[in-house]
Amino acid sequence: MFRLIGPDGQPHLSETPGTLGGHRRLRGYGRLDCPSALRWIAKGHYVRHRVFFADEATALAAGYRPCARCLPERYAAWKRASA
Repeated sequence: MFRLIGPDGQPHLSETPGTLGGHRRLRGYGRLDCPSALRWIAKGHYVRHRVFFADEATALAAGYRPCARCLPERYAAWKRASA
């Protein structure tokens, strides 16, 4: 079982792994292979605040923003919509 964050921002168990990773404190999400996240993980940071989402709609509904590094187009659209 995998622990994912749902659209209500609460964790739940899922039989399928998440497709996106996020950072609980920074409220951002991105691809699982995001260079920025992997760099922080390699330095020994980030992991204890890492969360996972089934999809982008769930991450957005939970109040997370797209990563500017690995999802630049989605981040730009999110930023325009938030302004």
